[in-house]
Amino acid sequence: MTNDADTMPIADYLARGGKLTSPENVPPRYRGELLRLMASFVDSELAGSAGFADAINRAPGIRERIAASRITLEKADHAERVLDLMEDFGTDKALYERAHDWAARGPRDAQVDARRQGGDMRLSVFHYPLAGWTDAVVMNVLMGMATMQALGELSRCSYQPLAEVLRDILPRERRHMELGIEGLEKIVAGGGSDEAADSVAYWMPRVAETFGPAKSERFERLKTLGLRQVDNETLRQAWRDEAQGLLASLGLKN
Repeated sequence: MTNDADTMPIADYLARGGKLTSPENVPPRYRGELLRLMASFVDSELAGSAGFADAINRAPGIRERIAASRITLEKADHAERVLDLMEDFGTDKALYERAHDWAARGPRDAQVDARRQGGDMRLSVFHYPLAGWTDAVVMNVLMGMATMQALGELSRCSYQPLAEVLRDILPRERRHMELGIEGLEKIVAGGGSDEAADSVAYWMPRVAETFGPAKSERFERLKTLGLRQVDNETLRQAWRDEAQGLLASLGLKN
């Protein structure tokens, strides 16, 4: 922490764009919100990796199999990098990793609300199962675009170690999204537009929910702590505009 943090209240320091650099600097309320953010990321990456692992054997070719394997591996690695930061706050890493069934999913037609389900902190979208290769590709594309919005936001957060890790992760998450787009283009070119359109209709509202409510008291708390800057609805609309632009270019209207 810089000298400025020693001469002004922590809230003022953070409001002015100050950064915290270690667990020793972190006050209790900030600690709680930071750990919640990190847990949601870790759990979502672990659940995403576990869910996508099943898609490897559904891949129609070697290139697709390699792409699915890469996404599965790297998402688990991203989770571990942030879990290492949580370990600095006293999280038992070994216990955490085996605490939940990361591959667990509910019924396809379930209505999963934004509240946490099943004991872990994964985003609600990761409670829905994938239904075949095309469905996995569509989900990867739409959720990949949402991830870029969310991580771009968090990579500017006031906890410097987390911001640095997320900035390092962002290019690989972007590549996951690009691999998905390449796969979706191939599916459409091969006559799979109708199946892809059905998956788009299924996943669009479920991915949209990951941004949270339009009006959020928690966002305001996070903003005062420097952990968030851009509100949920602005991020959601930016994602929706980008996704709809891509879908329109592929003839997949939504």
